[in-house]
Amino acid sequence: MTILIPAYEPDHRLLSLIAKLKASLHTRILIVNDGSGEAYRPIFDSAREEGCIVLTHDANLGKGRALKTGFRYLLEAGEREGIICADSDGQHLPGDIKRIADAVAEHPEGIVLGCRHFTGKVPLRSRFGNDATRWVYALTTGQRIQDTQTGLRGFSPELLDWLCRIPGERFEYEMNMLLQAKAEGYPLHEVAIDTVYLENNQSSHFRPIADSAKVYAPILKFCSSSVLSAVLDFALVMGLPLLGASLLLSVVGARVLSSLFNFAMNRSFVFGGGHKQAVRSSAPKYFALVVLILTLNYGLMVLLHEQIGVPLFPAKLLTEGLLFAFSYWAQRAFVFRTARSSDRLRPMSKYK
Repeated sequence: MTILIPAYEPDHRLLSLIAKLKASLHTRILIVNDGSGEAYRPIFDSAREEGCIVLTHDANLGKGRALKTGFRYLLEAGEREGIICADSDGQHLPGDIKRIADAVAEHPEGIVLGCRHFTGKVPLRSRFGNDATRWVYALTTGQRIQDTQTGLRGFSPELLDWLCRIPGERFEYEMNMLLQAKAEGYPLHEVAIDTVYLENNQSSHFRPIADSAKVYAPILKFCSSSVLSAVLDFALVMGLPLLGASLLLSVVGARVLSSLFNFAMNRSFVFGGGHKQAVRSSAPKYFALVVLILTLNYGLMVLLHEQIGVPLFPAKLLTEGLLFAFSYWAQRAFVFRTARSSDRLRPMSKYK
């Protein structure tokens, strides 16, 4: 197997991790120096002396890009064994890395996650950040996992091509990986690992505001698209009668035009655009989904308001909330689903 370690401005803990891995595991270690600068050259030179392969970005490009540089290198080298991604700050223990490697051998069709259970003394931002992204992931996919932010992950070599094509350059790449894995049908396998935070996790390069915004961007963009479409629908329903249209024509016309607007926004802005072939493929599925959601909307309102007796306003809120989550999941998983290996690899930065 190969252990892939993205590293930005690492300290002695990287060398300590290398020594422990060399002592306990017979494995190849691939390190990506993500533009750490000349001050950190001695650490990477020491890693090379220990037999590690070191690739170097000339500038800091982000953890996602560093991982993809490593994946691309292994893909081009014809890697045939499992790949384990670990962080450079010593939070992942050799025993846990070994357990992830064993799980990859048992589950080559999916992704293995080393999941922390956040017991004991855990930095507040780490606990809060994982709770928030875990909720976002569950809302988006309908699937719950314990640790969405774990850097300890294992893959079979068959996934390398797909891993190189996942969008994202920084920490959002790891969240995008989980979101696309669900959409692409790759199962997630969780393995419990120890929760280790050294020096209150001060070595983390995660930027709470900028990187969190990228992690949550898909949900935020989908919300924005939905709100703008609802505003347009409302404005058309109110405005078309002023031009002489009947109520029926106004309601139907408003829904058709707002749906076209929502489709264009989601295809280009939320789920990543596409070629004409992708439009021809996604448009029928999208408008079939529109019809399905309209049907479900009516059915749920009848069930909640008329059958169960829930007041109209909370019944409407509950219905819209449920259908919002369902619509997001359906559009990501089926309507705007990205192609797998048929796509060409996207160009990446040069490595040394």
